[in-house]
Amino acid sequence: MPELMIEGRAVTVAEGTSVLAALQNAGYRTLRHSRSGEPRGALCGMGSCHECRAVVDGRIVRTCVTPARNGQRVTLLTGDHAD
Repeated sequence: MPELMIEGRAVTVAEGTSVLAALQNAGYRTLRHSRSGEPRGALCGMGSCHECRAVVDGRIVRTCVTPARNGQRVTLLTGDHAD
């Protein structure tokens, strides 16, 4: 089973789990905030809305279409990249 680091915390998930599911299983519902400060989270779950973006191994990705892999480092978007 893959073990990834989410915001510095080790999380183990089942094979075939998306990064979004790993985030949500770890309790993250708000993945970023808009420029006006509103909480944003996954909406479509199929890669169309881009609301689930996060940084995985240094790249901004749509977490709902990104498979969780062993050793990945996931951080939430902040600052200029958050909106």
